[in-house]
Amino acid sequence: MSRTTTAAARLAALRERMRAAAARAGRAPGEITLLGVAKRVASARVADAVRAGLDDVGESYVQEGVDRRAELIAALAATGHRPPRWHFIGRLQRNKARRVAEHFDVVHTLERQATGDALERHAAALGRTLEVFLQVNTSGEAHKGGVAPEDAAALLARASGWPHLRVAGLMTIPAAADDPERVRPAFAALRALRDRLRPAHPALSMGMSGDFEVAIEEGATIIRVGTALFGPRE
Repeated sequence: MSRTTTAAARLAALRERMRAAAARAGRAPGEITLLGVAKRVASARVADAVRAGLDDVGESYVQEGVDRRAELIAALAATGHRPPRWHFIGRLQRNKARRVAEHFDVVHTLERQATGDALERHAAALGRTLEVFLQVNTSGEAHKGGVAPEDAAALLARASGWPHLRVAGLMTIPAAADDPERVRPAFAALRALRDRLRPAHPALSMGMSGDFEVAIEEGATIIRVGTALFGPRE
């Protein structure tokens, strides 16, 4: 089986699981975006997935993402495929804000006003408008990124002062668990917070390889999937 065929088969199997999860929740599969997480995945495998129909790619590390983006643009141009939308899903630091604003289209991990101010400043200088998700710490873990749920409204209000950042919705990373049902409350809490805040753009970025089906059942509109799509990381 060729690499391209393998990528297409993995993508098709994943989308069937997404469809089934959406059906269980009475949702339309078209409401849900698949974001392929490329961390420590060979660029050739990512390019195969894009050729097979993957439209969105996420990176956890700025430099890895910048390098891969350049590689994929060149590789895909040679075969006439358009590049994917590029998402930054790692911890966002102010000293990396300029490079993120320059090379990524969507940011999932905005959790502080100061970081948003920096990202806005660099996006404005570059003449770009980025989509951003406000990361919320729904699990209450001290080491985990994200604004506390009770502080999300203030951050959302501050976002109205960022004309070059468009808030797409909310994002969360729940506590690690072997049983996907154990993280369902964290996904439900993010959905409930979204419903209370009623942001203009109500997307929910939640769910990864081990729990994305539960996340879809709880309202995810974008799932961040790595190993279930690309296989084991290098």
